[in-house]
Amino acid sequence: MNFQGLQAKYRRLFLESAAWKLLRADNAPVILAFIADLFSDESEVAFSRARIALDAELERCRELGVWETETGAGAYLNQWIRSGWLREMDDKLTKTDAGEIALRFCHGLDQRSTGTTASHLRIVQEAVRDLAVAILPNADERIALLEQKKAELQREIDALKAGVVTQLSEAQQRERIREIYQLASVLTGDFRRVEDEIRELDQNIRIQMIEGGARRGDILLSVMEKEAVLAKTDAGSAFEGFFQLLCDQNRSAEFKDQLRSILSRPVAEQLTPQQHQFLGRLMRELSNESERVFHIRRRTQEGLRAYIESGAAQENRAVDQLLHQLERIAVDLKDAGLDAKIATGLSLPVGPVKISSPDALGLRAADEKLDTSDVEQQINSRIPNLAMLDCLDAVQMQEVALRTRDTLFKHGPMTIAAIAARQPMKSGLEELVAYLRVARSVGAATLDERERVEIWDRQGVRLQAAIPKYLLSADMFPDNLEEMVI
Repeated sequence: MNFQGLQAKYRRLFLESAAWKLLRADNAPVILAFIADLFSDESEVAFSRARIALDAELERCRELGVWETETGAGAYLNQWIRSGWLREMDDKLTKTDAGEIALRFCHGLDQRSTGTTASHLRIVQEAVRDLAVAILPNADERIALLEQKKAELQREIDALKAGVVTQLSEAQQRERIREIYQLASVLTGDFRRVEDEIRELDQNIRIQMIEGGARRGDILLSVMEKEAVLAKTDAGSAFEGFFQLLCDQNRSAEFKDQLRSILSRPVAEQLTPQQHQFLGRLMRELSNESERVFHIRRRTQEGLRAYIESGAAQENRAVDQLLHQLERIAVDLKDAGLDAKIATGLSLPVGPVKISSPDALGLRAADEKLDTSDVEQQINSRIPNLAMLDCLDAVQMQEVALRTRDTLFKHGPMTIAAIAARQPMKSGLEELVAYLRVARSVGAATLDERERVEIWDRQGVRLQAAIPKYLLSADMFPDNLEEMVI
């Protein structure tokens, strides 16, 4: 691409990129600092909590004289949402891909390291070797490369058996653990891009419905086709591949154990407390991120279906056509040289509603007089009675999680039906839902088939339910069950 082409490309990014707009905003340091601090511990924050936190920071800035406007925090948050730097759904705020890119750029300016060349080269060499093996069409050549790799591993095993243990230097350990953090910190970028592409798909289909005049069947076919295209995009395919790895029980358990081992050793002291905490909860964070992508995808599909079935597209199309007719008439009047402000005798049916009769008011009949003769006055008590306590006898999620983890520690990995066989469910469907929520919270792998579970309600009635088959193990649970998002 020549100079003119590159200039046009960067000019377009300068005008359209939400990340670039954030970096060149007048109050960019304040926005970036607030976003980084707000999402330092969580990937999703309630809008009300974000507004309170921003109000406190703005008030402190006004006292220091570095902030002059009196605009409320809610207005700023809504402006940042419209600009594409934050995303709001179900009264929850998350970062967008643009916000992630801007924060990563600023972090890179402050955390540049010249000592990671060897680590980068090692990663590139391993990736090249793996790809070379994977794409070789000749089986003999592929076997030769794998045998070479096997020989290298065997030499290392023989050296260890002979008592030769090669230790990394302190500098090499520091370099590699920081490289692990840098690679892990950018994993969520794919999630943000998938979210943006899902929302763009929703918007494009709605525009197509309004402008195209297609039938519902054609629109549904278009939805299915674009869903397939979405799965083949760079971000979509990256997410699908990542989710398959996340569902691999063996690899996930191995990855989690290896992370715990690294963070328990002295090399973890090279990380900041925030970096250590991030790596410690990495698997749980990735599970939550992938779950949110699926939630957004389901919401988009449900919203499109409701939009198609409601006929709102036809109404929007009719209004759009009427506006186009009015525009053409206005242009014709201008071309004809008529004064647009001339008085006419035209009367349009607009204005307040006129009532022609009392019956047209649709008066509401008064309710019958409430008989309160049998009502007895009760004195308020500070001690709850047994009837009230019975109403509060709900299933405790933390107790269900604790019982599940203890059962898995004793008997090894098993499904919900196997757990229920050892720990019978006696609180009905509410307790079954609690087990399902625990399984989803810890990221249990979903098997292809379904299973039947026998449960009993509080009255002793026996019920049967068919549920997805989840495989749980004790190492999926965090050490502190209060950290679980159930």
